[in-house]
Amino acid sequence: MSVRPTAAISRRLFLGARHRKKRVKIPPHHDPSCWGCGHSPDGIGLPVPSEEGAETYEASFSFDERHQGGPGLVHGGLVGAALDEACGLLATWHRFPAVTVRMFVRYRRPVPINRELTVTAQLTGARGRRIHVDGRLRDGDEVLAEARAAFLHVPLEHFLATPEGRAAGEAWRRRLS
Repeated sequence: MSVRPTAAISRRLFLGARHRKKRVKIPPHHDPSCWGCGHSPDGIGLPVPSEEGAETYEASFSFDERHQGGPGLVHGGLVGAALDEACGLLATWHRFPAVTVRMFVRYRRPVPINRELTVTAQLTGARGRRIHVDGRLRDGDEVLAEARAAFLHVPLEHFLATPEGRAAGEAWRRRLS
């Protein structure tokens, strides 16, 4: 039998002790181990957006040999993952926290390794908990892949269902104390 924290316990993990009068705001962030924006040696290291509430995002990066599918070409799943990361970073900084609920990717051209690429994301709509974002992966002016994605704003408790999530919550609680 697994034990899931109640909403009140989860809130205390993130926001500190129950007796606090002032509610602590946790800024948007991603886990340092994240493949897309973290410090993973196999990741792509996209920078996080510079401001909350952003409606556009752009970053430059490159894939390398670790990301190959065919000779000299990026694996298609990683192209999709890079688009998901860029769109997800924008959605998360637009309204923290958010998770991907669906994404459609159109692959237009093969994506080369060892080439500086640009990934962009644009907020196309937000209604209730749903956030819509379009993304593009470009080599110069040439569009290599496009994505249309929907994200859902979720409570912080969503991330406390795993031991790693509870540890991250506890680390944030200590950091904010």
